[in-house]
Amino acid sequence: LSDAGHEPTVYEARDVLGGKVSAWRDDDGDVVETGLHIFFGAYPNMHCLFRELGIEDRLQWAPHRMTFAMQELPGEFTTFDFPPGVPAPFNMAAAILTNTKMLTLEEKIKMVPGLLPMLLEGQSFIDAQDELSVAQFMQKFGMPERINEEIFIAMGKALDFIDPDRLSMTVILTAMNRFINEADGSQTAFLDGNPPERLCEPIKQSVESKGGRVVCSSPVSELVLNEDNSVKHLLLANGTAVEADYYISAVPVDVFKRLVPAQWSTMPYFRQLDELKGIPVINIQLWFDRKLDTIDGLCFSRSPLLSVYADMSRNCAEYRDDERSMLELVFAPCSPEAGSPVNWIAKTDGEIVDATMEELERLFPGEVGPGVPESRRARLVKSTVVRVPRSVYAATPGRGKYRPSQESPVPNFVMAGDYATQKYLGSMEGAVLSGKLAAEVVCDKVAGRENRNGLRPAHSSVGAELEERRPSGVAGSGPIAFGGGQQGNFANP
Repeated sequence: LSDAGHEPTVYEARDVLGGKVSAWRDDDGDVVETGLHIFFGAYPNMHCLFRELGIEDRLQWAPHRMTFAMQELPGEFTTFDFPPGVPAPFNMAAAILTNTKMLTLEEKIKMVPGLLPMLLEGQSFIDAQDELSVAQFMQKFGMPERINEEIFIAMGKALDFIDPDRLSMTVILTAMNRFINEADGSQTAFLDGNPPERLCEPIKQSVESKGGRVVCSSPVSELVLNEDNSVKHLLLANGTAVEADYYISAVPVDVFKRLVPAQWSTMPYFRQLDELKGIPVINIQLWFDRKLDTIDGLCFSRSPLLSVYADMSRNCAEYRDDERSMLELVFAPCSPEAGSPVNWIAKTDGEIVDATMEELERLFPGEVGPGVPESRRARLVKSTVVRVPRSVYAATPGRGKYRPSQESPVPNFVMAGDYATQKYLGSMEGAVLSGKLAAEVVCDKVAGRENRNGLRPAHSSVGAELEERRPSGVAGSGPIAFGGGQQGNFANP
C-alpha cells in the first residue's frame, strides 16, 4: 500500500513486531523465538519482499537436500540430494531415485498414480483433494502405508503440526507441487538473525519512509460500525478511536472471530470463520555445553513428538557458536486435536523438555543421554519452551471451502491473514501473498476498478438465516490473547 502511494497505519497489539515470527531476549541476552521459521525456495512472494527491501543477503541458504532421521537406525540419517544445475522436475526425480534407504523402487512407483494428476491438472486437482485426509487419499490411489510412515507423517507435522490422518491432502500436494515444479523449490534458508530485527524492522522502516506508520502496543478492542454496517472506526484498548478510509484485518482467525461485530455475525461471509481455528504447537530451544554432531540445515526428526529441528548455532549467523550447539525444535503434534495422545500444551516446561531429551537420545545416541560416557556426553545447560495454543489454522479435511476472500461484503473492510484465500495455505508465504491480495483490493477500490478475484460466496453449508451474536472480545493482554506464543508464566513482550 505504501508503494502504491497510500499512507497505511499498522496497529500491532504487542510491543514486539512479527506475530507468529516474533522473538525477544531473555535475561541472559539470548533470543527466544516463537517458532523455527524456514524459508523455502518456493516462496516467490517472500523472496520478492526481500528483494524490495534490499535484504536478500540475510537469507542463509543450506545445501539443497532434505534430511530425515532413520527411525529404525538411531543416530543415522538419510538424505534426498538434489543435483545442482538439473531442471525441475528431473532434479527431484533424481533425488528420490538415488535414495535407497527410505522407500523401495516398488513403493516409489506406487506413488505415481496419485501424484501424476497433480502434475497434469495442477491447482484444480490439488484443491479438489481438500475433502480427503492424507490417509483417505492414499487409500484411494493405492499407496502403500510405508509411504505415509516414511514421508507423509514427517511432512504433515512440519507443514501444519498435525498427524496425516487429520490433515487435508491438499497441504501435502501443495508443497509437493511447488517442490516438483521449481528447481530450487525445496531448498531451505534460515534468516541470519532474529526475525523482528532482521525482517520486521526493515518492513517498518520502508512503510514509515513513505509516510505510513507502525504503532506497537495498540490492540484493537472493537470494530465500531455505521448504520449501513460499514466500519465507522476502530476502538483501541486505550480508548482511542481510529478513523480511516479502509480497514484491513491481519489478525489470526481465532482473534478476529472474537471481534466480529454483532451486525456482521449474521453474514455468511463472517460466520464461515467458525469452521476455522488455529492448531497448537510448541517451540523449544535447547542450549548444550558442547557441539553436537548435527547436520547442516533442517532435519525431519520422524519421532512421535518432534517435527523438525535445526542446530541454529550452525545455521544462523546471530546464533553462531563453534563450541556449543543450540537446537531449535518444533514439538508437534502437541494436543489430542492435532493427533497426540497427550495434551502436551498443558504440561509443565520440565515435562516437555524431559520428553524432548528422551527423543534426542534416539537421534544422538552417542552424545546425549545417561548411556553416553561423561567425557563425550552433551549436557543441557539451558532450555526455553514457547507455547502457541492457536498457531496457523488447522488444515483438516474440508476447511478450504470456508476460507474467506480478501474482498468482503463490507465496502470499506478487507481481510488478510494466511487463512484468507490463497494457494500457499498457512505459512509465511501465504501470509505475504494474502497481504498483497488485500492491498490489491484496496487499490482497486480507490481506483474504481473491479477486483480480479472479487468476493467469494460463503459455502452453502453455512446457511443464510443466522442468529445475531455479540462479540466476546479479546480475553487478556498477553501474547496468547493475540495469537502469539507464551514463554513461561511471566509477562512476555
